[in-house]
Amino acid sequence: MDSAYEMGPGGLECLGPHSSFLGLDLPETGFEGVRALIIPAPYDGTTTYRSGTREGPRAILAASRELELFDEETCTEAYRHGIATLAEVPVTVSSPRDMVDNVRAAASSVISAGKLPVLLGGEHLLSLGMIEAVAQTWQNVTILHVDAHADLRETYQGSPYSNACIMRLALKHASLVQVGIRALTAEENDFIRDRHIPCFFAYQLHRQPELYGRILPALGENVYISIDLDGFDPSIMPAVGTPEPGGLGWYEVLSLLRLVTKNRRVVGFDVMELLPIPQTAAPDLLAARLVYKLLSYIFLDNPLPC
Repeated sequence: MDSAYEMGPGGLECLGPHSSFLGLDLPETGFEGVRALIIPAPYDGTTTYRSGTREGPRAILAASRELELFDEETCTEAYRHGIATLAEVPVTVSSPRDMVDNVRAAASSVISAGKLPVLLGGEHLLSLGMIEAVAQTWQNVTILHVDAHADLRETYQGSPYSNACIMRLALKHASLVQVGIRALTAEENDFIRDRHIPCFFAYQLHRQPELYGRILPALGENVYISIDLDGFDPSIMPAVGTPEPGGLGWYEVLSLLRLVTKNRRVVGFDVMELLPIPQTAAPDLLAARLVYKLLSYIFLDNPLPC
């Protein structure tokens, strides 16, 4: 990657155009013109099936530089609203909790600077650092969790700090709505029922698409969006550590995200768990396009002339 340079309060370091999201340099207005900051976090210390999601952030950034900057759906060029990319979160191998703390520190700096934090993972556990930082600033945050897995285990392989436990940990800081779930334990299923967590299982959404209309009312005013890419069906997103059949489609997810951004305040989001496949570009481009689409929806309060 090209060298980072310092900008803005808190000593935030951003990547130059050869390594940044979309290949963007700073806007002409400098730091003040930046609205969203991308946070790459290359870590997969608690993955257990197929490792390699630590390569996900760089793959997303590389793919993003091949995207067209005009979005035909919204008739906007979201990059004009200001998107910059931070240097990678330093990797700490001593413990997963330390890595979560590193992400929280980065996200807190972004939020303190008045910018929208966007995390690229890396394993899903790192979302906890983002959620902790967001919850320190915003009241009554709801997590919109798109995933194949419930991630509600109390512990996994003897530790509560695992990607299998992320949403159990996150519930200490925010409420939760789950979408696309199709892999969980009996204990997690009981937990969902006992805690009255709104959970829209994938099989239900496929059989009754009208259930998508019930997701928005379950969300509070402030929403943090956490997307594990295995929430998509593996026919379009095979590049994940634990693919599960029967997932969500591209336009189904986009329609949900468009609805949420139109009616709720999105205070941050993440796109996690890309495990790049050599010589297979489509999943990387899907992840990059997903990030840009979501930013396009969020920025629609200030659309450009079409």
